[in-house]
Amino acid sequence: MPTQTKTKEGMSFSLNEEQELLKQTIRDFVEKEVKPHAASWDEKEEAPLSTIKKLGELGILGMPIDPKYGGSGLDMLSIALVMEELARGDGSLALTVAAHNGLACGHISNFGSEGQKQKYLPELATGKKLGGWGLTEPGSGSDAASMKTRAIKDGDHWVLNGTKMFITNGSIGETFVILAVTEPEKRQKGISAFIIEKEDKGFKAGKKLLKMGMRSSDTSELILEDVRIPDSRRIGEINKGFINTLMILDKGRISIGALAIGLAQASFEESMKYVNQRETFGKLLKEHDVIRFTLADMAVDIDAARLLIYRAATYACEGKSFTLEASMAKLFSSEMAMRVCNKGIQIHGGYGYIREFPVERYLRDAKLCDIGEGTSEIQRLVISRELFKKYGV
Repeated sequence: MPTQTKTKEGMSFSLNEEQELLKQTIRDFVEKEVKPHAASWDEKEEAPLSTIKKLGELGILGMPIDPKYGGSGLDMLSIALVMEELARGDGSLALTVAAHNGLACGHISNFGSEGQKQKYLPELATGKKLGGWGLTEPGSGSDAASMKTRAIKDGDHWVLNGTKMFITNGSIGETFVILAVTEPEKRQKGISAFIIEKEDKGFKAGKKLLKMGMRSSDTSELILEDVRIPDSRRIGEINKGFINTLMILDKGRISIGALAIGLAQASFEESMKYVNQRETFGKLLKEHDVIRFTLADMAVDIDAARLLIYRAATYACEGKSFTLEASMAKLFSSEMAMRVCNKGIQIHGGYGYIREFPVERYLRDAKLCDIGEGTSEIQRLVISRELFKKYGV
């Protein structure tokens, strides 16, 4: 899909007709199929599998996948639009889609062999199978060099042992991309990627993790005990798994940033409705300057974040380097979401603190955004590193 284009008047920030249609299609789906049920899903802490299946029918589970493998072949800006709209209805559902699309499908799409793409992508694209991705471990998150999961070559097979932690879609996924150490002495440069299937002997989901937010997004441990797989399930070159991962995470950060914007937008919209209904001191909340100024700050924050996301996504669409832009967008968007969602609760007062009103859920969900896909601290490390490269000092 086309992205922003230059005109005689300058750069246009309008979406094209196809993108507007895509955005409206997802918004209509969210209004009908997601928002009425999101609070219940959160309370039950269960992933809405029937709704996820419907997203597969819409092509949303194959967004980054080439159409020749059954995918939608959407560009990064279009994916960001979808992620924002999904999160506006339910952050947990958006996170489920992000992990499936950007991480599992993205890794196979970008670095898998032709045989792997033909075998795994069609079922992932339609949602017949849900994907997961395993990098983080109990003792290694941002520090990938601390990874303990090992893959040892045995003839034309590999044997994997280890435990992964905080894995989205961990107990409901069926096709996983797992990162494992193949040459420990090389640290990050000695990590490879493998495709693991749910039915593989020795592979299982561990305990389901109960979380502060994103509660209807399935999260669990993954346990590998002498999991034996053929070399044909290794993705890409040996020892290039983590290097490839960094490329995956750049796009993933755009998705999570867009997700954060969706949560902030939802909190803003709920706040706008509330100030038109609630009276204090003899007048509606919207008539108090302090409330009006707070809403103004929320709107500015959201739009600033959205422009950063659109810039990073557009760079990705154009084939430019976008590591710096993606980290900037993700950092600002995730921290913005915390600010805006917190203000949403403040506007609601005591009602914002109870589950009857969705703004409390938006704040709980938003916290994940400045932890997942690289913490805010990691984003600042990436940004500073890229700035020194850019300015040659």
